[in-house]
Amino acid sequence: MTLILTNDDGIDAPGIKSLLKSVNGNNVIIVAPQDHQSGCGHQVTTTRPIQVLRRSDKEYAIAGTPADCVRIATTYICKNVKFVLSGINAGGNLGVDAYISGTVAAVREAAILGIPGIAISQYHKGQLSYDWDLAARLTTGIIADLLTSPLEPGTFWNVNLPHLLPGEPEPEVVFCQPCNKPLPVNYRIQGDDFYYVGEYSKRDRTLGSDVDVCFSGNIAVTQLRVCAESQSPKNCVS
Repeated sequence: MTLILTNDDGIDAPGIKSLLKSVNGNNVIIVAPQDHQSGCGHQVTTTRPIQVLRRSDKEYAIAGTPADCVRIATTYICKNVKFVLSGINAGGNLGVDAYISGTVAAVREAAILGIPGIAISQYHKGQLSYDWDLAARLTTGIIADLLTSPLEPGTFWNVNLPHLLPGEPEPEVVFCQPCNKPLPVNYRIQGDDFYYVGEYSKRDRTLGSDVDVCFSGNIAVTQLRVCAESQSPKNCVS
């Protein structure tokens, strides 16, 4: 099975290196943004050239967005790709984050093209350090399960790992619904400049939703769908 690995933190980010560890044994091609693209959503590049830097037969740095990476990877670099994995993102991509996240947009683009995918993100508490080795270990089990789980056409998986402190119990895997509560929208104003200061950890959360599950120390797994406005909005990312 050929897997495409991508992200929105950039090809040299520690998260994609942890993702590579978690899929050891699979045939993998890394096609990721050359630079940091966090928060770019489903932006695609159509008005300028996209430079593709071939680092090796298995690694390509793309001067574009995560969605660009998936488009180029699946139409020119590897036309027989079976799965797209995006991450491991430095920071959560929970609930309505799916509309903003480049990490999630990569697998949404794959779903649009008829290819299943998994987005994986690591929620981060405050100024604490990331444990990328733990993230890789948790992701190994999740990917092994989800690669063999059936997906309807036009759907994809969004996985969020909790930020565990030393001594905390092993997290459970919880399949849940995405939270639809808004993100904190707060700004510090200096003259004409607005600086975003919303506190992610203080966002509202619906009981049992992915935000609640992840913030409670467990692995939140949601199945999202690419859908038209005429369809039910439940679990839809349009």
